[in-house]
Amino acid sequence: MKHLSMKNLKKVLLGMFLVLITLLLVVFTAGGAFVKEKYLEPWDKSYSDKFEDKRIKLISNGILAASGHNMQPWIIKLDPNKDIFYLYANSDLLTKEVDPFARQTMITQGTFLEYIVVSGEHFGYKVNIDFFPKGQYDEQNLASSMKEKPVAKVSISEDKNEDSKLYDFMFLPDTNRESYEKASLTKEQLDTLLNLSNEDVKIKTFDDKNSLKQLGAYAMKGAEIEANIHRMNEESAKVFRVNEYEKNKYRYGYSFEGQNITGLKKYLMQGLITLIPSINSEKASSDIYINSTKTAVENTPAYGMVITKNNSRIEQVKSGMVYSSLVLNGHALGIAMQPLSQVLEEYTEMKEQYENFHKDYADKGDTIQMFFRVGKPTKEVPVSMRRDVMDFINK
Repeated sequence: MKHLSMKNLKKVLLGMFLVLITLLLVVFTAGGAFVKEKYLEPWDKSYSDKFEDKRIKLISNGILAASGHNMQPWIIKLDPNKDIFYLYANSDLLTKEVDPFARQTMITQGTFLEYIVVSGEHFGYKVNIDFFPKGQYDEQNLASSMKEKPVAKVSISEDKNEDSKLYDFMFLPDTNRESYEKASLTKEQLDTLLNLSNEDVKIKTFDDKNSLKQLGAYAMKGAEIEANIHRMNEESAKVFRVNEYEKNKYRYGYSFEGQNITGLKKYLMQGLITLIPSINSEKASSDIYINSTKTAVENTPAYGMVITKNNSRIEQVKSGMVYSSLVLNGHALGIAMQPLSQVLEEYTEMKEQYENFHKDYADKGDTIQMFFRVGKPTKEVPVSMRRDVMDFINK
């Protein structure tokens, strides 16, 4: 009897094991663990090789630039002149709750343009940018005006300048939300970043104890305010891609990688939420966001800001160009960055924080366009989704 009981126990354990394996396969399949990641194809350095049109070749690199909420709000119109294309802001991809005046969207146009400049240098082209060549937006009819008026006319000409030293860094993640080493940045690192300022856009850095404490408090307060506003969470949820199937379908927006969830844990989480959507509640998402911000703030050796004299559309675009330059030069220096844009968002609930932040850190009349943390990362992070370059071309 004892022998039979042991035999039965083994059968039960084997059955339980097979059930567990089956359940895991179901969960991982639902999460897309066995699906090809087409949304990562543009990150391959050989991706641009298949395009003969030099404009598309450069654009295929430009789309790797950082974009607010990873919306990639770029539309390209190719001119009959094969040396020219026009960049338009995609008004169908505005995030109107967190960015009601489309300031972040304009900054995102600039991040793209700077990557075009760097890509041009690599391929032996000089890139000339003419901002708002058909006039400024009608701010009272912003969305429709964006469809009519380009942000920039981009002209490409042959150039014999040396290859860009920043090109390879375009293929690294633009944002790292992980903990940074607590060691202070070196004078060389800080000077390199500060020297990227120009007559239109100024860069400031802060690494003293009092500034770290105060700026960390602003970052936390901004995150807490945004995380507890239902309409903000709804807007984010609409562009959250739950699994690999959705990532391949849309190829823009948020995903678990942005919450530092990778590897087998990512596929497990994706599968569970695909099968049981209620797991991904608004409160759970808010808690994850606030906790990740807290961890980031506690592990930040320096903060930076991108500031302009006013707040014109051109200044917003140029701010994005400077930020891309910061990111690429940061990679060259072995440091990473993460925007902390919440305290700069312009909606009613954030008004007091926005005004106090500017009062504390900006001269009268100046606009802080970007606020970010900077430091040497303790972990590598994955790149984020990108659409196929031809999806950006207006046909």
